[in-house]
Amino acid sequence: MPTRRIPVPVMPFWMIALLGLLTAIGPLATDMYLPAFPIMDAELAGGRAGASQVTLAAWFAGLAVGQFSLGPISDRLGRRLPLLGGLVLFTVGSVGCAVATGFDLFCLCRFVSALGGAACAVLPRAIVRDVATGAAGARIMSQLMLVFGVMPILAPSLGSLVLMMGHWRWIFTIAVIYGVLGLLTVLATMPDTMPVEKRIAFSLTGTIARYAGLIREPVFMSSALINSFSSFVMFAYITSAPMVFEHLLGFTPTQFGVFFGMNAGIFIACAQLNGSLVHRIDLSRLLDGGIACSVVAAVACLVLSLAGIAGPAHPALVCVLISCITGCLGFVGPNATVLAFTHHGHQAGSASALMGTIQFSLAAGSGFILGHVPFHSPAPLAVVVMVGVGCMVACNTWRHACNRRADASHAP
Repeated sequence: MPTRRIPVPVMPFWMIALLGLLTAIGPLATDMYLPAFPIMDAELAGGRAGASQVTLAAWFAGLAVGQFSLGPISDRLGRRLPLLGGLVLFTVGSVGCAVATGFDLFCLCRFVSALGGAACAVLPRAIVRDVATGAAGARIMSQLMLVFGVMPILAPSLGSLVLMMGHWRWIFTIAVIYGVLGLLTVLATMPDTMPVEKRIAFSLTGTIARYAGLIREPVFMSSALINSFSSFVMFAYITSAPMVFEHLLGFTPTQFGVFFGMNAGIFIACAQLNGSLVHRIDLSRLLDGGIACSVVAAVACLVLSLAGIAGPAHPALVCVLISCITGCLGFVGPNATVLAFTHHGHQAGSASALMGTIQFSLAAGSGFILGHVPFHSPAPLAVVVMVGVGCMVACNTWRHACNRRADASHAP
């Protein structure tokens, strides 16, 4: 079958929507089954409390390995074939999760499904970079990051809804259906956006050299780390939200769901606003503004939490502070991603893979830290958020220093 390619540097709405649906696979598969952990502990692990956390570790390990491998492969084979292969792996692994009767087999199937799901994390970003740069790329990336940011917030609620209607295995049956529909849609409609003449020959030494080159490239690494630490902050909020809002602040499940929905709406609004501003305001300035506002909100959250003001006595204040932080992230991730890819269109797959590996590793790290900390106030969450925002500031300072050096070297 001949390879199809988009002939002009534009992306139609249907393709943006499809990339958004594919991007959603990772967050949905990560968080949708979290409400089922206690039941899965009983059925698969003989009642061993917390055992299901291992399945999440298997998933993140598969994502890291898959993204690291798929980037160079997609730079050699194009975007379409690896995406189809990833969807097949994700679907097969999800079938295994839906029918597995043993804990070890379930973990193995989660790892396999993550290897495939990694394609849906890496390749949409690479596809965007293939066909759009600058403000146009930032606008599309804002829409994809919107999906990536909102789905982890909504996925646990969707999982709880499924559990209300049936067995926890239904969650993975839904994942199978999603994977099959994605596979058929890509097979029928998705063109390959990477021209054959721009593809890079695959070799182990070449792959290592490309990754080493990206790691040594300070503008890429600083922007990639900014994006990754924004995910660190977002996943810190998602991981600790049930403990903070239900157990500490006393929210009912309904109130918790309403707040999650409102917060998702705020994130959507900010990401959409970012997408509309990129044609009028420089990406770097938008990124600076998003980080600056994040600092103000994070410092306020930390100070008021440590002072005992933001807590059970004033739950509305906690909600406002958290919403301000997550809203600011809508201006950080999309712009940092586009800035990271600016000079790496020829190896967008490898660049996206390295960024995704760092992103999911840091996101998993924030969840691991908060999963082992007792909550008597929102302070642990505020501290972790402050660490993430502080790292964003440090990386942004590094980015500006690199840009100043580059400008000075090109000055007459």
